[in-house]
Amino acid sequence: MEEIKKLETRLNYSFKNKKLIIEALTHKSYKQPYNNERLEFLGDAVLDLIVGQYLFERFPAHNEGKLSKMRASLVNEEGFTRLAEHIGLGEQLFLSNAEENNGGRSKPSLLSNAFEAIIGALYLEAGLETACHISIKLLEEVHPDISLDTLFKDYKTTLQEMTQALFGVTPEYKLVGSHGPDHKKEFEIAVVIDNKEYARASGKSKKVAQQESAAQAIDLLNKGE
Repeated sequence: MEEIKKLETRLNYSFKNKKLIIEALTHKSYKQPYNNERLEFLGDAVLDLIVGQYLFERFPAHNEGKLSKMRASLVNEEGFTRLAEHIGLGEQLFLSNAEENNGGRSKPSLLSNAFEAIIGALYLEAGLETACHISIKLLEEVHPDISLDTLFKDYKTTLQEMTQALFGVTPEYKLVGSHGPDHKKEFEIAVVIDNKEYARASGKSKKVAQQESAAQAIDLLNKGE
């Protein structure tokens, strides 16, 4: 398939087992006997190890706290979405028409999950060394000046400083809802400033959703909205 060839070119790797890469690109909405959720599960663990080892070796002077903070800034939905967008992964996904019409090709959750699945597929076919080489290459392309300062952005603190200066109040974060099975739950958080809802965002944890909603609120405030 032409789509798969494009992705392989961007990864600089050609899958011998095409069924594996097709499975990694298949969202559950596509209604096939397979989907990418199992590969996503595997890829998540592989990426956690790869990024952890990369940071450990690259920053020998950093203590455990700093390394953990850096890894948390990379190994999350936002981080994987940026990597997915870098290789144009949304164009290659197999989705239902309904999911595609609902903006599925640009949804952070779908892109992040698919990227994890791709790395899981690479690990299964070519092993940890190849999966590591490709992952780190993409990581350094997206983050050419990787450091603690450039990676860690505490949007909640920034937003609180802004709202105190502008309105004399602090933001409130309200859990709007959650969905999905217990092992893969998504949380939706709304940020409210001076009794006005400014943004909503979803994430794999309440903390991630709060940070994303804070980032959106910062953008609105910067635009004067």
